[in-house]
Amino acid sequence: MRHQKAIAMSSSSAMARILIKGGKVVNDDCTQEADVYIENGIIQQVGKELMIPGGAKVIDASGKLVLPGGIDTSVHLEESFMNATTADDFYSGTKAALAGGTTMVIGHVLPERNESLLEAYEKCRSSADSKSCCDYALHVGVTWWGPKVRAEMEKLVREHGVNSFQMFMAYKDMFMLRDSELFQALQHCKDIGAIARVHAENGELVTEGAKEALDLGISGPEGIEISRPEELEAEATHRAITIANRAHCPIYLVNVSSMSAGDVVATAKMQGKVVHGETTTAHAVLNGMQYYHQDWSHAAAHVTVPPLRLDPSTPNYLMSLLGNDTLNVLGSDHRPFTIKQKAMGKDDFTKIPHGLPGIQDRMSVIWEKGVIGGKMDENRFVAVTSSNAAKIYNFYPRKGRIIPGADADVVVWDPEGSKTISVDSQVQGGDINLYEGLRCHGVPLVTISRGRLVYENGMFTCAEGSGKFCPLRTFPDYLYKKMVQREKSQAVKAVEREPYTGDVVAVVNSGKRDFGASDLDTPTRPCTRHGGVRDLHESSFSLSGAQIDDNIPKRSSARILAPPGGRSSGIW
Repeated sequence: MRHQKAIAMSSSSAMARILIKGGKVVNDDCTQEADVYIENGIIQQVGKELMIPGGAKVIDASGKLVLPGGIDTSVHLEESFMNATTADDFYSGTKAALAGGTTMVIGHVLPERNESLLEAYEKCRSSADSKSCCDYALHVGVTWWGPKVRAEMEKLVREHGVNSFQMFMAYKDMFMLRDSELFQALQHCKDIGAIARVHAENGELVTEGAKEALDLGISGPEGIEISRPEELEAEATHRAITIANRAHCPIYLVNVSSMSAGDVVATAKMQGKVVHGETTTAHAVLNGMQYYHQDWSHAAAHVTVPPLRLDPSTPNYLMSLLGNDTLNVLGSDHRPFTIKQKAMGKDDFTKIPHGLPGIQDRMSVIWEKGVIGGKMDENRFVAVTSSNAAKIYNFYPRKGRIIPGADADVVVWDPEGSKTISVDSQVQGGDINLYEGLRCHGVPLVTISRGRLVYENGMFTCAEGSGKFCPLRTFPDYLYKKMVQREKSQAVKAVEREPYTGDVVAVVNSGKRDFGASDLDTPTRPCTRHGGVRDLHESSFSLSGAQIDDNIPKRSSARILAPPGGRSSGIW
């Protein structure tokens, strides 16, 4: 019955004609005063004094901004993780997204180790298709490696509209790929033209750090920050970029959470490497002092990975990196758990499920901290919350831009309006809100998804299951155009030379492998304090005339294998 009602509603509202009048249209590169006319789910006209057919619903946007709907590149809906299932399914989660001005989400499919990627994908689709209120796409996690995974990745790309895969350098014995596996996965992503998302933290050392913290009796949420310091993120970020560079694959780093990791990304970009970065609302706004809060449930509510960072200037720095295009995308990484679920780790921080809510508040919080905070203008805001994601994931300008012919995913935004965030009035799941009490200037008044008015002044008119799955194409120009050129310019070739025709020494097979003198055999200086031979830097004078090493025959000369300043032969 409900499904029939949904079909009836969506078909009648899809025919709706809407005119948004008197507002300022904001794209990532310019702002202009223009009206927007929408019909059949598509933006038909943008401009002044439009000629439009009658019967259109008119929305007065005087003094307001008209933005492309937000695109949230990382949401975890209806996902089981660390023995808990997230507090939002595709219905409540996408409804919360629409309330916050987001009109498209990209969810995660995380197969268990050795589980078929295709089966996990199908399971997720069957649930999401019937529930989602807004358009959605899916990333698939490459949580293990083998010929089967390689074949299924190709099938997902060719037949199922998936164009991005996420690899993990963290989560040892769960999702983590070794360097050689990551290299092969990235090479494969390049071959099939997919976007390679990488979560960069040194998984081996994280595991050691967690053991160490527990051994010291640290079992509370602060253990997450102590066991995962930012140098483990910076190291893995550098390693991921290096591996991707060797594989000639564009890399997209997720959850960039620290200043040092941000600097690694900036340096790589300066070197011309094809690197893109995504950070989350929480990392760009909050700091890790929350883990030291006296109330355990408050501290646990902030447990995520990588953790929020202790240095209080981190959020400001990450927001600046978003402002200057070092980081390109801002996702919510919405993975809500209740306090009761977090309490599974009340005696051991490694058992607290990782994840923070934020699908609903992403746009308003970033407007408050980024635009009102002077870190970015409204065009850059559109870039990091919408357009860049559309370019990277290859559905621009169909989404992420207000132009004729694009999908009518539009938000009427009130830059002067304000609201105070509270868990009591949120649509998203869970019983905590990290921004409780934050007064945000900049709020969505009207959200239009595919030409349907789905949210207006706090009221929903969206039907469950009215959102569509968006199949995405591979080889996005935004990533691959430059990469193809780089590969050409950096191609390696063998040297063409006459074959060697001289003598070759016979192979001596004495059973013992003889590698000749190695550089590692550099003679070290003996030291008399340990009962060895005389140190020539110490006095060789003895009153008796006899010396400690008189019985050792003198060498006429010593070949120094590593002269001061290092060997020069190796360079040429």
